[in-house]
Amino acid sequence: MPELPEVQTILDALTPLILNREIQSVTPLWPPVIDRPERVLFQQWLQGRRVIETKRRGKYMLFRLDDDRWLILHLRMTGKMRVVNASEPLRPHDRLIFHFSDGDDWRFEDQRKFGRAYLVEDPAEIVGKLGPEPLSDTFDANYLARILARRTAAIKSLLLDQRIVAGIGNIYADESLFLARIHPLRPGSSLTQDEIAALVAAIKTILAQALTEMGTTLRDYRRPDGSTGSFQNSLQVFRRTGEPCPSCGAPIQRIVVAGRSTHFCPREQPLHG
Repeated sequence: MPELPEVQTILDALTPLILNREIQSVTPLWPPVIDRPERVLFQQWLQGRRVIETKRRGKYMLFRLDDDRWLILHLRMTGKMRVVNASEPLRPHDRLIFHFSDGDDWRFEDQRKFGRAYLVEDPAEIVGKLGPEPLSDTFDANYLARILARRTAAIKSLLLDQRIVAGIGNIYADESLFLARIHPLRPGSSLTQDEIAALVAAIKTILAQALTEMGTTLRDYRRPDGSTGSFQNSLQVFRRTGEPCPSCGAPIQRIVVAGRSTHFCPREQPLHG
C-alpha cells in the first residue's frame, strides 16, 4: 500500500497536471469506487468544477474544488493515477475517469478495487480521526510518550494505527524501528524516554529520505508518468529475510505483527535487554 512518501510524491507530480482544469464529466467504470455521495450526485457535483488546491493527509489525497467541496482519494493497495489524452485506450483496471473539458482524462486505476473516492463538504468527515503528521512539529517525543504510556500492544502495531500517527505503513514502520534499534514486539509502554526520542527521530529521518528518493517501488507504486521510486535500494530490513543485517551481519528475521509481515535484526533489535 502506498504510504506517506509515495502518496506525497504522486500528489506532487499530479498537482500541476490537474490544477485549475475544468472537469466536464465523470465516468465511474466501477461504481463502488465512489464511497460518497451516491454515484449520480458525485457525478453532478463534479461537473464543471475545478481543483484549486491539493494537499495530503496521512495516506489520503485531498483536492479542494472551486465550490469549496473536497474530492478525497485513497489509493489503498494498488491505486494509480495518470493524466492522458481521452483518445488513449482504457486499461483493464481503470475504475474512475474525470474528463477534462480540454480533451484530457484524469484516470484512477486500481487492480484490487480497494481504492475509494469521496466528495464531501468537510474533509474532517473522512480524515478527522487521523493522528498527527509524522514530519510535523506536533509529532514529537512528548506526544508519543503520552500515547504509549498505557499501551501494551506491540510498538509495530501502534505505529500502523493511523489514529496515533498518520501515513506510516509496513515499510516505514520496519525501517524506523530498525534505525531506532527497537524490537517490533516491544510493548509500547515498555519504551524508555530515550527510546521514544530515538524512534521519533528515526521516523522523521526515514520518511525524509524516502521522500527525497521518491518513495519505494516494490511492485505497484508508480508516479503519474509511470516512473518509479528508488528507496527500495535503501531498505535495511524490509523484505530482506535471511539476508545479513547491514550493521552486524546477523540474518534478518521475519515475523507477523498485527497481521503484517515484519522484518528486524534479532541482534540489533533485541526483544529483551
